[in-house]
Amino acid sequence: MKKQILTLGVVIFCSLSLVSCRETVREETVVKEVEADREIERAEVEIQEEEDKGILERTGEQVDQEVNEEINEEIENIGDDN
Repeated sequence: MKKQILTLGVVIFCSLSLVSCRETVREETVVKEVEADREIERAEVEIQEEEDKGILERTGEQVDQEVNEEINEEIENIGDDN
């Protein structure tokens, strides 16, 4: 029994000494900060949206803009009654 306890103690001591002496390699993460130019991204999105629209949608938007301009002119001509 004494021999088994002594052998077990030596095995535990050797395993702990081997484990504790190992060097662990830590990986460092590098974080790079990047500034994104939002205006370029927005322009690219607008171009993509413009390409996705059909001829009828583009023509309808132009007509809407013209009508809105005419309405705004009439409102300015009428003026404020206050």
